[in-house]
Formats: sequence, C-alpha cells, structure tokens
Amino acid sequence: MQPSPAGASPRSRKYLVRDRIFGIGDDYWIEDEHGHHAFLVDGKALRLRETFELKDPERRVLITIRKKMLALRDTMTIERDDQPLATIKRKRLSLLRNHYRVELVDGTELDVSGKIMDREFAVEYEGELLAEISRRWLTVRDTYAVNIVREDADPPLLIAIAVGVIRLAERERGED
Repeated sequence: MQPSPAGASPRSRKYLVRDRIFGIGDDYWIEDEHGHHAFLVDGKALRLRETFELKDPERRVLITIRKKMLALRDTMTIERDDQPLATIKRKRLSLLRNHYRVELVDGTELDVSGKIMDREFAVEYEGELLAEISRRWLTVRDTYAVNIVREDADPPLLIAIAVGVIRLAERERGED
C-alpha cells in the first residue's frame, strides 16, 4: 500500500461516511473521528456514467470512482490524477456472494469480504487487515465507519474501495 497523500491527516485513522450518498449530483462530507471535514464526496451530475469524486477539504480531487461502461460484469474503476489506480469486481468463483476483488494497476490484489449490505466487511492484502468497515461502533443511523488499520495505508483509496464495493453490491441487488 502507498503512504497517505497530502490532504489526509496521518493521525486520523477512522472516517465516518453517511450511507446513501450515491444520488447523482449529491455531495457529502466524510468526517474524521474528531468530527472534522476530511473528504468531500462529489456525485457528478450530467455524466453518461455514474461518477463520484473524493476531494480533500480544499476541494482538490484525490480519487475518481466510475462505473465501467461496456463490462460483462458490473465493475467500478478508481483513478488518481486521471490515471487508472484500481478496478473493483465481484469475485467470480467465490461461494460467498459478498466477496470482491480489487486489482491495483501494479498487479496487487486486495480482497474485500463480509456482509457488504450490512456495512460489516474488511479490506485485506494477503490476509493482512488494511481497513475495517463497520456500523457497530456508531449510534448514528445511516452512517458507517472506515477504520484504517495499517499505518502506511492510503485512506482515500480505502474509502473509495468501500464506496465502490457498496455501490456494486447495491446494483447487484437492484437498488439503483
């Protein structure tokens, strides 16, 4: 995993994300564990395909998440600086319906598994926990936490993975 880019506080390791932020054109602040604005999710309206941008507090684009067009299976792509960074797909031969694979452009593969629709899942690299996504720590309804476990992990990337996996799972269930 890559170190945190500029704009992400190295002390903040837990981020609060409001559920149902996926309306096209909707914007929402993701807060750090201290209640400060950490990232802005910008749902881009008037695009041919579903697009979300993850921005820093100064509104600079850190990550772009897009639904891939013309794919046999639903796929989300993640870009940084207009360059491909990762692709998210449901794992093809998995007995578990809630198992996704994230392939980074350098060939690194991350596994995402758990109860995606319940917002109780993990992102792992070769069996090592990178991030834990959960509602169980929170009393706020319609909010889940992305807890970054590994120190050198990239918070914007892991948040983008969580957002992308949840969106794919919702689409799979027909919750467009």
